[in-house]
Amino acid sequence: MEATVQKHIQKKTARLRMKRVLIQLLSFAREQALSCLFPVVIFASLALTKIVPLPFLPRYDWLLIICLFMQWWMVHSRLETVDELRVITLFHLIGLALEIFKIHMGSWSYPEKGYVKILGVPLYSGFMYASVASYICQAWRRLEVGLVKWPPFLAVFPLAAAIYLNFFTHHFWIDIRWWLSALVLVVFWKSRVTYMVNGTRYSMPVALSFVLIGFFIWIAENIATFFGAWQYPDQAGTWSLVHFGKVSSWLLLVIVSFLIVAVLKQVKGNMPGGKKAGVVEKN
Repeated sequence: MEATVQKHIQKKTARLRMKRVLIQLLSFAREQALSCLFPVVIFASLALTKIVPLPFLPRYDWLLIICLFMQWWMVHSRLETVDELRVITLFHLIGLALEIFKIHMGSWSYPEKGYVKILGVPLYSGFMYASVASYICQAWRRLEVGLVKWPPFLAVFPLAAAIYLNFFTHHFWIDIRWWLSALVLVVFWKSRVTYMVNGTRYSMPVALSFVLIGFFIWIAENIATFFGAWQYPDQAGTWSLVHFGKVSSWLLLVIVSFLIVAVLKQVKGNMPGGKKAGVVEKN
């Protein structure tokens, strides 16, 4: 009799644990989906304008209008704060500078017509970089992200700068992305990112979070190129899967994005009246 009761209790406990895991996963997925609102709108707009041609203006210009309206609405509805808008604007400018250079070097192209272009780059393209920053900022706030054993500024800033500069310099010098990736592992070996789901705090290695975000951006890149957001040279004739090696580029871009957001939040947290960035423990 006792064995039967014990077995029943174990089964009930297992069911409750499974239910708890499912609830946590669904809650985490919900917060992630809300954090991805801006990127989702961009991808939906790419698909819509590809399938349904809009009148009066070229497609690239309509995409810019949609992105600007979405950005205004998110701030107006308080889904996004003014501070987050400043960060996103910074990423728009950083991304636009990179796009102009890459177009000049022939890395990819924007073959469609557009009135609002700078040196062949439509202005909406900067929002694709800004959407990465939007996701990071949103997820940071919604999941109450914290950083454990975060390395000092003098290690973080030069690493972020070197990663960004390598996107430019590898056209004229050796590509050191793999050396930089190895350096990321060294600098962030002990660092962890923590996040809150329904009152329970979880954590994972910072480097793993970089890899996961970079991989999913690579998937998003395939969707974007399929709908003509931009075009790689080998996609000129017909669309093909983006080379998996591009994951490394997105990984490094995610690292730059994450580090800039982390540094800006730390700077703001150290200002009088500023809210701490969630740095749980420094090294």
